[in-house]
Amino acid sequence: MKILVINGHSNKNSLSGTLAETYFKASKEKGFQSKLIHLADLKFDPVLHQGYKAIQELEPDLKMMQQNITEADHVVFVSPVWWGGVPALFKGFLDRTLLPGYAFKYREGSALWDKLLAGRTARMIVLSDGPTWWNRFIMNDPLINMLKKSTLEFCGFKVKVSKFGDIKTLKAEKIQKIIKEVESLGQSGH
Repeated sequence: MKILVINGHSNKNSLSGTLAETYFKASKEKGFQSKLIHLADLKFDPVLHQGYKAIQELEPDLKMMQQNITEADHVVFVSPVWWGGVPALFKGFLDRTLLPGYAFKYREGSALWDKLLAGRTARMIVLSDGPTWWNRFIMNDPLINMLKKSTLEFCGFKVKVSKFGDIKTLKAEKIQKIIKEVESLGQSGH
């Protein structure tokens, strides 16, 4: 199985970066064909300047990411919750990469669309400073709704979510427990 791990945090040295590295290393050690990409390492303009009216030329890094996603059986997205959503770099990556004709295609004369990335699975690993119950019951999980339902499932992925909350107040042993859980996910390829 081919696995692509994408760290959506703009700082590679964050806990998101650590969890992305952990998943990647664990999956590679179990014999999966795995790649790790830190979005912070890519060179691209995150702004879709004309919306979908005129798609701007993709930078080489975004072309490479489209190829990586196309070749992957399973894609892991690691992201913190910032202002209820993904960081701007991650959102710009989604806007510029998951384009019509690549990730989805609207049907002519219909409100329906074709899911061009169907057949792939995804795992979202989501970190929040706030408690997970707060995000779910008070805020209605805006990042989960946006990334899982409105983006990945829209494009055809079958998605599972791992959520970790209270990050800023966790003690070292609790952080190690999260790292072990992500390591286990990587070893299983889920």
